[in-house]
Amino acid sequence: MNGKGNGDNPLKAAALLGALGLDVGICIFIGYWLGSMAGERFGDAKAWTVGGLLLGLAVGIITAIMIVKKVLEDSDG
Repeated sequence: MNGKGNGDNPLKAAALLGALGLDVGICIFIGYWLGSMAGERFGDAKAWTVGGLLLGLAVGIITAIMIVKKVLEDSDG
């Protein structure tokens, strides 16, 4: 009854921040793992690992942006 909107909930903001961190972290780990596996299979493990890390970071950032857009669309009503 105090006129606060749905976006003013600090627990929701903390949960979103945690979800974004977890999302980016998991994507980076999967990129590292896939890069390591590719490096073992095709040789030049360092290059494949760095490529996997960068690809994982890019995917993590893209999915984090998608999550934020979805949350902002839902909070608008």
